[in-house]
Parts: sequence; structure tokens; C-alpha cells
Amino acid sequence: MLRDHVALITGSTSGIGLGVAHRFAAAGADVMLNGFGDPGEIERIRGELAQTHGVRAGYCGADLATAEGVRELVAATRSELGGLDVLVNNAGIQHTARLEAFPDAKWDAIVAINQSAVFHGIKAAIPSMYERGWGRIINLASLQSLRAFPDSLPYGSAKGGVVQMTRAMAEAWSRDGINCNAIGPGFVETELTAAVFADTELAGRMAAQTAIGRNGALRDLDGATLFLASPASDYVTGQTLFVDGGFTAR
Repeated sequence: MLRDHVALITGSTSGIGLGVAHRFAAAGADVMLNGFGDPGEIERIRGELAQTHGVRAGYCGADLATAEGVRELVAATRSELGGLDVLVNNAGIQHTARLEAFPDAKWDAIVAINQSAVFHGIKAAIPSMYERGWGRIINLASLQSLRAFPDSLPYGSAKGGVVQMTRAMAEAWSRDGINCNAIGPGFVETELTAAVFADTELAGRMAAQTAIGRNGALRDLDGATLFLASPASDYVTGQTLFVDGGFTAR
């Protein structure tokens, strides 16, 4: 489905991003990993992707908190893998605190990674996609793009902005074959949601909020990410697909 495509997934050394990298590689895409972690473990992941699926797998640890770092990552993808067809803006950080006690530096960091890096990534990726006349951009939204959660104003604000950025980007570039959509995951167990799942009572309440009656697993995102990355979604752009078990439907 994605043979001869190059995909860059930010924040892909763990969690949802790593799951997407595995799914894309299994579909035949060459993948560029990005994120932080133990160098030996990252090299193991990169080698596993390449050997298991017979694709090229690269890694660039550029810091996405700056525009320069984002541009470095996109340039490394084009240089090492020969182009860029699919960009998944997945990297994210979170910090919770009451507004009056929220550190200014945490606000700056959350906006930089969760929203500004999306803008800079799209801006840097467009030329490569425009040259080919085809591209797919998938942004990671959140339940908090639509719902207000306690003590989480900065994260929710940034993720709300990602949904509007998805629409605006689709309006700007879809006529050139570059579609932009977003996925809003439900509660999926990752490093970012570890505190929720560690509290079994809270995890149970979140599951009860869904129409399906359970929290999500990484595999639940496979179909949506593959669809939005492939030619199957040629007539889908500017949309946010909530893969949340019906959480936002209730």
C-alpha cells in the first residue's frame, strides 16, 4: 500500500509514533524515526524495522522545539531517504497544573512541541511533496481538541490549534495533491498516558465514557493512519477523525 513512499514520523521512538512507524514499514514505506531515548535502543528499533519489513529506516534526533530543529529533521529525511511523501506530526508533551500555578516555561514548551512544530514541519515538507505532486500530512489531534480537561489548558489549547491548522493547510495545498488530515486518538496506553492507566479507577471511568466500553490500544490506530497516508484517501482532506471508541460521540 505504501511501497516506494517515504514517511517521516515525529516522536516515533515510543508510543503512538512507534506504532505508526511499524505499521507504515509493514505496508512497505521507508521510514524516518525521530525522538529521544537510549541510543542503543533506538538503533535496535531502527534495525528491527529495516530487517523485519525489508525497508529503509533512518533516525534523526533533531530537537523539534525550534524551527531550525524541525527543518534539520525534514532535510535529513530527504537526504537519507531520497524524498518525503508522508509526514506524521505526532510528537507531543504534556504537563498539568492549575492555571495560576502553571510555569511559563512549560506553556512555551507545550506550544512549541504540540503546535509550532506542526507548523514548521508542514512548511518544511511542502516543497518535497509539491515536486512530486502528491503528499499526505497527518497531524495528531486529541480528545482535548474538543473537550476541556482539568488542569490542562495549554495542552488543550495547542491541540485545538492543530485541528484548525489541519483545515487551513488543506485549504492551501489540497489542489496540488497534498492532503492534510488529523487523527484524534482516544485514551491509548503510552508513556504520555501512563499516569491515567496506573490509576485503575480513573482508567475505568475513561473506558466507561466511550460508546464501545474500553480504552484504546495502539492497534486501533492502524486502519486510520494507513488510510490517511495512502491513495485511498485521495478525496479526504481537512478532516479530523476521532479514533476514540465513541468518547466524543457521547
